[in-house]
Amino acid sequence: MLRVIAGCSRAPLSAASASIATPATASRIGLVRHKRYSAFDAELDKDALAAARKWHASFDPSQLPAGNTTYARSSGPGGQHVNKTETKAISVFPVKDILAVIPPILHPSIRMSPYYTASSDALTFQAQSHRSRTANAEENRNKLAAIIAQLYDEKVPAETGSDKHAKYKEVTKRFHASRLQDKKFTSSKKQSRRGGSE
Repeated sequence: MLRVIAGCSRAPLSAASASIATPATASRIGLVRHKRYSAFDAELDKDALAAARKWHASFDPSQLPAGNTTYARSSGPGGQHVNKTETKAISVFPVKDILAVIPPILHPSIRMSPYYTASSDALTFQAQSHRSRTANAEENRNKLAAIIAQLYDEKVPAETGSDKHAKYKEVTKRFHASRLQDKKFTSSKKQSRRGGSE
């Protein structure tokens, strides 16, 4: 059973009262915002990011390694041609060949791909949706290109605009100001306690 203790019920905060926060609360809020905007603080290697962005600007899937493609009979629906001829393409792209053509910032993520095969140290793709083995092999190359593009989007943030840099600096300034205010508040409380005990 839910009990309501007299005098302990909490009424919703009004807009005015919600805007009033203790120094400790303000400090915690500032910490959260500081961490949020620290993403704009260049903790990442600026040179590595610049190299990756330069690579991406001129990247073309044709630059990726050719890999090694073998063919097998496809399974499932598709007609006699698909089931009786070797049109299923299995393409293996050695990691060392991939690393040679992508920026270093993407290297650690390659072996984390779900298409990674540890025994061959390669990314392996399969395609059998086309009647042509050439088309299936091309689909595997497209899959590799898509994986590389996805890794780039995940690892290389967009360049921060000047407005975001300014906002980050302002948030950082407020964060440090709230910490200083919190320290002063705590210090004054300690002093008042000492004075009351004398």
